[in-house]
Amino acid sequence: EVQLVESGGGLVQPGGSLRLSCAASGFIFSNILMYWVRRTPGKGLEWVSTINSDGTWTNYDESVKARFTISRDNAKNSLYLEMNSLKIEDTGVYYCAIDPDGTARGQGTQVTVSP
Repeated sequence: EVQLVESGGGLVQPGGSLRLSCAASGFIFSNILMYWVRRTPGKGLEWVSTINSDGTWTNYDESVKARFTISRDNAKNSLYLEMNSLKIEDTGVYYCAIDPDGTARGQGTQVTVSP
């Protein structure tokens, strides 16, 4: 059974930083691409970032490019999202997922960016 458990969310001021983590189990983590998606107020579920199986290729939505960094540690079955220069519009629930649509995702971690 696929299990994805996100952590690291919280309340931060605009311009601040957070590092999200995702612990994966129930599948061969090192074999597959992984994704971060988010649900923001008024926008629904949207793709944020992708990383390939060995971490050598990444891709980002334009809205987070140059501010967010996705990474993974296959030895620890873990996925990460380093978020810098956070904006109010980054507020939402962040999920790690095994597909870009977020169909198979964890329970999410809340990120709130507010003055």
